[in-house]
Amino acid sequence: MTTTPARLAVLVKGWPRLSETFIAQELVALEDAGLTLELWSLRHPTDEKTHPLHDRLKARVNYLPEYLEDDPPRVRRALFSARRLPGFKDAVRCFRADYARDQTENRIRRFGQACVLAHELPQDVTGLYAHFLHTPSSVARYAAILTGLPWSFSAHAKDIWTSPDWELREKLSAQSFGAQFGATCTAFGAEHLRSLADRTDRVDLVYHGLDLTRFPDPPDRKARKPDAPLALMSVGRLVEKKGFDRLIEALALLPDTLPWHWTHIGGGTLKDQMQDLAAAKGVADRITWRGACDQPEVIAEMRTSDLFVLPSRIAADGDRDGLPNVLMEAASQRLPILATPVSAIPEFIDTGVHGILVDDAPDSLAQAIRDFAARQDKGRAFADAAYIRLKTEFQMQPGINQLTKRLRAMMRDAA
Repeated sequence: MTTTPARLAVLVKGWPRLSETFIAQELVALEDAGLTLELWSLRHPTDEKTHPLHDRLKARVNYLPEYLEDDPPRVRRALFSARRLPGFKDAVRCFRADYARDQTENRIRRFGQACVLAHELPQDVTGLYAHFLHTPSSVARYAAILTGLPWSFSAHAKDIWTSPDWELREKLSAQSFGAQFGATCTAFGAEHLRSLADRTDRVDLVYHGLDLTRFPDPPDRKARKPDAPLALMSVGRLVEKKGFDRLIEALALLPDTLPWHWTHIGGGTLKDQMQDLAAAKGVADRITWRGACDQPEVIAEMRTSDLFVLPSRIAADGDRDGLPNVLMEAASQRLPILATPVSAIPEFIDTGVHGILVDDAPDSLAQAIRDFAARQDKGRAFADAAYIRLKTEFQMQPGINQLTKRLRAMMRDAA
């Protein structure tokens, strides 16, 4: 007699998403490690392209109603069923306490989605795992209370720094039906979450790292010819925390004697604003906006560029990067890196060793670009050091091993 292996329900904001390659990489690796996954997405996909990694995931993908009014019969069935679940009273009590502090439609939607999830979960699911500590973890927490299943999370950046402390504390405390454990991808984030948890061992530091088997060997980089434009590139959404407005202003400060071209990859809500700024600064004709690209296209651009620039900063609402995977992708191709010392970026880049870190002021960025153009040999030495650090300290598998061990223990305890 054969038995069906227990499944882990994974909650994500949306699937598939081009900007969340790190999630796709992790889920494929967890399947390769032997876990059986069931994917639940809070939103339908909006990207026109996908990464090759998305096609490798074997898990069945389910979509919860993005808005409760999208499918009233489905929501009504779930609410009727939820009333008969053992944890219904506790779940309602937690929801009411949360709603008293966060009286938003989004909070109501989270509880409704949790009821649908609890109603439709297959019986062989023995644990919940949410990517991001804000909305997906709220849905996972309510569903866990309803069903009595354990839950866990992976936290990244925005979800840590824009969530109120009261909510983080409750998701990190056993007394308030918090997660059995959580993983986060930076030491900077782990320290903050541990300061809010009832036990410091509830939070693990798990760097995403890279699966270098998916990347080509780096090209043999040679010095740029004096008359060739300096090929700058960036990858990132056009949002405040990425700081691309400061970079555009910096590009406008570069001397006429330095030929350059900047290529940007990524979508984002500030696209029109950034293009208007480039036109106003007189540099629009030196910029290529490629929009959203899949990972092979990103890597191809990295292989022909001279300098990767990521001018991250802290947004007005507190949002900030964690440790952007694109920095490690650039390092995988021995592409020199210019970035800012925001959040966890210094955990990978020691300035003057693995790359260049400066503040996000336009004059600082412009000066760093000028210095790099004058001493590209130094930039190549930094890139070599970053590549070695990537291979020795930031490969994917150690983190996957740790995460797999934690998830198996959680599921085993629930069986």
